[in-house]
Amino acid sequence: MSTQIPKQTEESTETEAETQPASKGEERRAEKRRRAAERREQRQEEEAEKAAADESTVELKVFRYDPQVEGKQEPRFDTFHVPFTKGMTVLDALMYARDTYDSSLTFRHSCRQAVCGSDAMFVNGGQKLACKTQISDLEEPVRVEPLPHAEVTKDLVVDMEHFYEQMEAVEPYFQTDEYPDGELEEQRQDRANREKIKMSTRCIWCGACMSSCNIAAGDNEYLGPAAINKAYRFAMDEREGEEMKQKRLEIIEQEHGVWRCQTQFSCTEVCPKDIPLTEHIQELKREAVKNNLKFW
Repeated sequence: MSTQIPKQTEESTETEAETQPASKGEERRAEKRRRAAERREQRQEEEAEKAAADESTVELKVFRYDPQVEGKQEPRFDTFHVPFTKGMTVLDALMYARDTYDSSLTFRHSCRQAVCGSDAMFVNGGQKLACKTQISDLEEPVRVEPLPHAEVTKDLVVDMEHFYEQMEAVEPYFQTDEYPDGELEEQRQDRANREKIKMSTRCIWCGACMSSCNIAAGDNEYLGPAAINKAYRFAMDEREGEEMKQKRLEIIEQEHGVWRCQTQFSCTEVCPKDIPLTEHIQELKREAVKNNLKFW
């Protein structure tokens, strides 16, 4: 796993700061950080003692890092012991740890029903939705980290801006050749065509597939499986205009599009909605060849 930590710039004033005595403000801040660390360690020790006396707890090891505060310090893992309840998910455990032990613990979540896609994380070595992943299905300690191949904003939150840019690049919305200037007409779709694209419409923009992709990890311009799947969803829709379908195929057929996929199936394996992403990418490759866009 390669979680990216924001690059820190070298400042020429560092050597000067080493020789100058710390100001009172800096001393107070350093003392405050030291006391906070002591309190955190004390809480963890107390919880460890409670856990030893209570078998119905789950041990969480959670990635912690705040680039704005900790700067060049190495990320750490904090341990939380959470009372286990039947049906508890990773998100439930994280929320308990945040609300009970450390309010600074930061992560995204919203619907808690595997619909919004905001809580994708790296749990025990795999991309998962925290709200969908049962604690009872995991081995302890449960190790929770931010999605790999993305810049850490804080703790379990990563910057999703690049992911959204790649999605927008394929123009992920329905477009037809002609727009009505008078009375609207029904745009019909037959049952077979609906079945063909049904799975591709289930994407919740969680970013798990992009995070698992080895090609995306090494090629920042690669559109990625989510964006290509979104292109598939519209390119294969019979209501899509022919001109737009051609344009969309040109977008995904470029150098950093479908041809960069090496068919490793890692995206398909981690998709929480079971979308056959690799199959969709391969079908778009065939469409590109049939349209005589490029032969490699």
